Amino acid sequence: MTLERKAICLLSGGLDSSTCLAVARRSQFACYTLSFDYGQRHSVELHAARRIAASLGAEEHRVVPIDLRVFGGSALTSGIEVPKGRAAEEMSHGIPVTYVPARNTIFLSFALAWAEVLGASDIFLGVNAIDYSGYPDCRPEFIAAFESMANLATKAGVEGTTKIKVHTPLIELSKAGIVRLAETLGVDFAMTHSCYDPDPDGRSCGQCDSCLLRKKGFTEAGLTDPLEYLG
Repeated sequence: MTLERKAICLLSGGLDSSTCLAVARRSQFACYTLSFDYGQRHSVELHAARRIAASLGAEEHRVVPIDLRVFGGSALTSGIEVPKGRAAEEMSHGIPVTYVPARNTIFLSFALAWAEVLGASDIFLGVNAIDYSGYPDCRPEFIAAFESMANLATKAGVEGTTKIKVHTPLIELSKAGIVRLAETLGVDFAMTHSCYDPDPDGRSCGQCDSCLLRKKGFTEAGLTDPLEYLG
């Protein structure tokens, strides 16, 4: 039997991170999934993350409480309204108010800490730089810089026992490409959650950037999204 290498997989419960986890499992990694209860208005995604972790065979799933509402500065962690109905051209320019300051840097730092404890060299992150909403911490330059820092900042890196690699298998895919890949990997779309501003019952608004990109991806992929949308 082939021994599986351990990997930390950041898992929000959304389409991208779920697909990323499925890619890691296909690559024979023993996956330890990490989610964050950071005060996000769409905390229903944490239920999705738990379901996805179990469905895709994660070794262990942890949810870390870290309240980013103490800083705010984002529509996801403060009273700022979530933009609705934006055209694709609008999404491709500027950094939207749904950007959470330093979020991926914070999340990756937690993943790095767990990786060092587990003796893991690999971290998986489902960022996407092609069909995305303008987040600076989804760019290849950021990932390369974090990886370089990770190998300077840890005991394991200094002693040479591990060399951290941050995997971003979706970074050059369109949303339609991600949908197609997810289907081939057996991701249960109905388990995932992408909406930034769901109603109290967890139903997706259908008009925030994340919903619109997701719907566009399914349409272009020629597949049906099983999620219920309010608009």
